[in-house]
Amino acid sequence: MKLAILSRNGKLYSTRRLVEAARERGHSVRVLDPLRCYLRISSDGFDMRYKGKPLAGYEAVVPRVGASVTRYGCAVLRQFELMGSYSPNSAAAIARARDKLRCHQVLAAEGIGLPVTVFGDNPDDTGDLLAMLGPAPHVIKLNEGTQGAGVMLTEKPSASRAAIETLRGLYANFLVQEFIAEAKGADLRCFVVGERVVAAMRRQAPKGDFRSNLHRGGIARKIRPTRAEVDTAVRAARILGLGVAGVDLIRSQRGPLVLEVNSSPGLEGIETVTGLDVAGAVIEHVAERAAATQRTRNTDLTDS
Repeated sequence: MKLAILSRNGKLYSTRRLVEAARERGHSVRVLDPLRCYLRISSDGFDMRYKGKPLAGYEAVVPRVGASVTRYGCAVLRQFELMGSYSPNSAAAIARARDKLRCHQVLAAEGIGLPVTVFGDNPDDTGDLLAMLGPAPHVIKLNEGTQGAGVMLTEKPSASRAAIETLRGLYANFLVQEFIAEAKGADLRCFVVGERVVAAMRRQAPKGDFRSNLHRGGIARKIRPTRAEVDTAVRAARILGLGVAGVDLIRSQRGPLVLEVNSSPGLEGIETVTGLDVAGAVIEHVAERAAATQRTRNTDLTDS
């Protein structure tokens, strides 16, 4: 398989591990900075170049598109798709998952459990917006924040209103959610590949914080998720159209609730904690699906 990995930095752990896993399995792999890819779009076809040379013939692309370059990265990935490359996460699926509000709307419509979430724009409606949510504490999240950044906990309604007014003054897009106290600052990261959870860990927030992200000092350990948690994680990824995803769940009195679905989940934390070859599972899934896609195309050409 001729494989491209879209990544701004080939030295990052996740990118390096995907390259290693691909080469161990005999694949040809190249890391491409999406910002150095440029496109030609016309009614007679699609072309792409990278640092002055044409890009073509890639059977599969694994996107590691950071939040700061989502729009451009998705445009590049979409061009690869139009040129016949398979990707476990399409450009449309990545854009869908990156927008927390849209993601929650899509998942809730399919019956996936979520913390109650409210969203509004006009300052005159803030009081009623919080009344729709319920009593404090409240969790306020930037709509496109990552790794725990842009997430805050407000203990009183007055603090919630003050935080909301501040964010509106900065023209920020944000959500307000109920706080699940029984989770006690812990969540689960389920790493979904295809129709399986290939690895899972429980992350515990450090003392004095409620964010369990490892980048925020959270402590993690390997766990075996329950059947309900596995089903929820796999369904959430499938609904969003993601073949590879990090699904963050929280345990509540009403069952597993999805906090977030990450379309470019990091590998370092989960591989270190679980000792599993998650990168290998990703590459094997991509190779299998790319081959199946190619067989389908060949069959269609033969039939036509």
